[in-house]
Amino acid sequence: MNISNEIKKLMIDNDMTLTELAKIISLKKKKSFSVQNFSQKLKNNTITLKEFEIILDALGYGIIFNRKIK
Repeated sequence: MNISNEIKKLMIDNDMTLTELAKIISLKKKKSFSVQNFSQKLKNNTITLKEFEIILDALGYGIIFNRKIK
């Protein structure tokens, strides 16, 4: 599973552009987050957990942890 590909799929499903998502991340992180920076992070697969949470929230999703059954 490549997290960047999953983010791109969710963006397509929600009709959201890199520009729109970068603006949302920038507002939530309260610091500059350019489209170029976001694109590079997707390309290099270096999205942080905090950024991933912000992205999922912006797209209407969340993270759920499930304990594995042994």
